[in-house]
Amino acid sequence: MTSPSSPSPVRVRFCPSPTGNPHVGLVRTALFNWAFARHHGGKLIFRIEDTDAARDSEESYEALLDAMRWLGLDWDEGPEVGGPHAPYRQSQRMETYADVAARLIAAGHAYHCYCTPEELAERRDAARAAGRPSGYDGKCRTVTDEQRAAYEAEGREPIVRFRMPDTPITFTDLVRGELTFTPENVPDYGIVRATGAPLYTLVNPVDDALMEITHVLRGEDLLSSTPRQIALYRALGDIGIGSGEPPAFGHLPYVLGEGTKKLSKRDPESSLNLYRERGFLPSGLLNYLSLLGWSIAEDRDVFTVDELVAAFDVADVVPNPARFDLKKCEAINATHIREHLSTEDFVAACEPWLRAPHAPWKPEAFDPVAFAALAPLAQTRLMVLSDITDNVDFLFLEEPVSDEASWQKAMKPGAEAVLSTARDNLAALPDAEWAAEPLKAAVLAAGEAHGLKLGKAQAPLRVAVTGRTVGLPLFESLEVLGRERTLARVEAALGRLTAA
Repeated sequence: MTSPSSPSPVRVRFCPSPTGNPHVGLVRTALFNWAFARHHGGKLIFRIEDTDAARDSEESYEALLDAMRWLGLDWDEGPEVGGPHAPYRQSQRMETYADVAARLIAAGHAYHCYCTPEELAERRDAARAAGRPSGYDGKCRTVTDEQRAAYEAEGREPIVRFRMPDTPITFTDLVRGELTFTPENVPDYGIVRATGAPLYTLVNPVDDALMEITHVLRGEDLLSSTPRQIALYRALGDIGIGSGEPPAFGHLPYVLGEGTKKLSKRDPESSLNLYRERGFLPSGLLNYLSLLGWSIAEDRDVFTVDELVAAFDVADVVPNPARFDLKKCEAINATHIREHLSTEDFVAACEPWLRAPHAPWKPEAFDPVAFAALAPLAQTRLMVLSDITDNVDFLFLEEPVSDEASWQKAMKPGAEAVLSTARDNLAALPDAEWAAEPLKAAVLAAGEAHGLKLGKAQAPLRVAVTGRTVGLPLFESLEVLGRERTLARVEAALGRLTAA
């Protein structure tokens, strides 16, 4: 079995099916394969399993490539890159699979099975009733020429089944240790449909053998298929396809959602698009996803992608299910925003939300200079980049947002008096002193005039100017907003209070 210390270079593969949108479980698998390859100086082969014409789509194919590019998970062979084993889309390799299936049949490793679905179901039910394993019973292993002719005369169209060995299959899983599967629990299985279309059970090992894959890191849900594939790898070697030696397997733990349920494509928090749209950084998301079954150290959760690559060892992956915690994912992303982006990079990263057509202000209202002035303060507060809109909208909207809950909380009895005094103090400041510290002193004095500490005194002012009870540091915000707009909003708030 190939190991990282062997002379053979590490070659791993990521081979998703282009169905639907990419999800975080798929990304976790891609990440572990990528990190393993990069750690060992090996290669990642990106392969597309698109043999299911009814479910696969070109849109999903493009989404997969776009997702990998956005995440920064580059590949050494595959679509758009090419390589010595092209093509890397299984739909373009059908002749290869047909040839291999014919050679397996000729060598006795596979055979035609004429059993109908109804017959199979009837025999499975009988086996269960008798307390026997309910897998395929091998009925067509010994079909005679006469029986074959009779079946074909009935119009039966056979599938191709692989002939499993009659001895146990043992292998050492890189995550779970030594595992053994007995023959009665791994029956003969289909590799080609009656239509002639190859199944995943054939194409996946064939491509692994031809592409010289040394390690297979994949989800736990595929563990039951591993003994089948090991037997097929050996049979492929017998007919001259690959070395006959199976790759090393490591089965990654399930990712759980709510309760004990496996996170599925249908769960809203599983969609990669959700994280892109909310403004997660690729580095933050990858950091969190790497923690779903692995850790860099017991007392450390935040690290860079480079640190992940340097430390990653599949032997450290735990077999226990990992629970997806959105709050922790957000917290880790927030740390990446604060600590791993320069101010310049932060400003650039926020651009899609500040200039997008769906921004709540008019395009011409956005002032990049004003935003740059507050960007360092905003950078310390965001969980995700899309949070930037609510933090700085007071700068670019003609009027502050209307948030009745914030208004009621801040504009309690006495608010009108302190707000009026604050207005007078702010208006008295010379233009040259319209800066954070003099603004703070003016509001502090207004509070003292009414027996209030700064926190209480500034609350109605914040809501009058920004529309919200929480936000960026108030006095720096007023400095950037400017005298004219600040005083106009205070006057408007006072007018509303007077009218009430």
